[in-house]
Amino acid sequence: MIRVIIPHHLRNLAGVSAEVSVAVAEPVTQQAVLDALEARYPVLRGTIRDYSTGQRRAYLRFFAGVEDLSHEAPDAPLPATVASGKEPLRIIGAIAGG
Repeated sequence: MIRVIIPHHLRNLAGVSAEVSVAVAEPVTQQAVLDALEARYPVLRGTIRDYSTGQRRAYLRFFAGVEDLSHEAPDAPLPATVASGKEPLRIIGAIAGG
């Protein structure tokens, strides 16, 4: 099971707590985790990735520990600590303003 921490506004939308777990087959990639997350919580479709392009939404970032994975290829394997469930994949909502 892969642990995923999602931002507060998406937690409220999906009606879940901060951390959820999803089953992902090998290889564990960002794309596979997001596919599993959207399959388990269909209300999240289009909130993390764009419907048409599948690209990460501009104000969301992905982290494994302190490592920013936001610009990694979606099909690149996630770090072993995330793939093993030892550490969660964190989806962080960025703040913008002026």
